[in-house]
Amino acid sequence: MALTKETINDKIEVVQMDDGYPVVQVRTATIIKEDGVAISKTFHRHALTPDADLENEDADVVAIAATVFTADAIDAYAAYQAEQGV
Repeated sequence: MALTKETINDKIEVVQMDDGYPVVQVRTATIIKEDGVAISKTFHRHALTPDADLENEDADVVAIAATVFTADAIDAYAAYQAEQGV
């Protein structure tokens, strides 16, 4: 009997906020397998805004974020933050 643990980004979504900027939502699955058969799966979610530090993100997440976090998106998020007093 061999147990293995695998962690993958199983869902990456781009949500356009009403204030004009996108948010990248990432769902990560941790899968425990016994002899190659999944016996357990848990999920973790996190969201990235246009000012996010992408250094610790997987390449697939960085590629999507780099596409949607344009200069206009960064400006819109900064304007939203200023409006909120953050």
